[in-house]
Amino acid sequence: MEIMGQLINTTLVFATALIFAALGGMFSERSGVVNIGLEGLMVSGAFAAAVATDYASQAGMGAGSPWVGLVAAIIYGVLFSLLHAVATITFKSDQTVVGVVINILALGVAIYFTRSLYDGSAQTSQLQDVFSKVAIPFLSEIPIIGEGLFRAYPTTFIAIILVFVSFFVLFKTPFGLRLRAVGEHPSSADTVGISVAKYRYIGVMLSGALAGLGGATITLTTTSSFAHNTISGQGFIALAALIFGKWNPLGLAGAALFFGFAQAIRNFAQLFEFSKQIPTEIFYMLPYLLTLIVLAAAVGRSHAPAALGQPYDPARR
Repeated sequence: MEIMGQLINTTLVFATALIFAALGGMFSERSGVVNIGLEGLMVSGAFAAAVATDYASQAGMGAGSPWVGLVAAIIYGVLFSLLHAVATITFKSDQTVVGVVINILALGVAIYFTRSLYDGSAQTSQLQDVFSKVAIPFLSEIPIIGEGLFRAYPTTFIAIILVFVSFFVLFKTPFGLRLRAVGEHPSSADTVGISVAKYRYIGVMLSGALAGLGGATITLTTTSSFAHNTISGQGFIALAALIFGKWNPLGLAGAALFFGFAQAIRNFAQLFEFSKQIPTEIFYMLPYLLTLIVLAAAVGRSHAPAALGQPYDPARR
């Protein structure tokens, strides 16, 4: 029972960053802009959170330092996503190519500044102030699910709340309707006075903020530092969760939990005797293997926004 509770809890820990990043990708792609750059945006958030938290700790902010790191990750993620927005929306560059460039550039910039700020070191200092798990009174005492669901990091609770907030915003508000309209039929949206460029900019910037939060979550709950391998493909797994979840907040959250479970299994399987007969590399490749299998199964069943990846030129409507 104790192991089951811990397995559920670890699943949530791994899924949290994926939920943030996948939600970010959803807002961007619902507006019609492909965002292959989720990996780079997560790297940016992880780097910004580590540096800001470290400096805030040195300034004596104590338990408030991780929250400073979260804010820094959001701001830095938005600024980095603006590069993507300007290139793809204003200059109408190929969205996939720009996303790949963002991934390469974000990692390069993060490593450069890490070496500059930490005397040539390839990673930041070990953070002294990171998030601790919060237990909800009474509910956390319930066997299995209490340990699994109601004793978690603050970022996990924020991610769960954002899933439902995003669903409401996307499907129950005028903003969500307009965002979906520019991703499905931009020329029709433009005809009724909706600014396609404005809503696409907002979608891409939201992706930067949320993916930055995803990267920060890993730094502030799991690794307690930033290095070149802190993210290690989580952005691409988040992209897979987005596709498998059919660009729906509830669907992508379920997919993120599935991938989080795959990573949790990797950790827990190594505790058992039978795992000693299996090469460690098998366990580390498990989440990525499942990602490929799920994506292959999702081909033909997921329907992306109709105008996804298509630059919009008002002169040609």
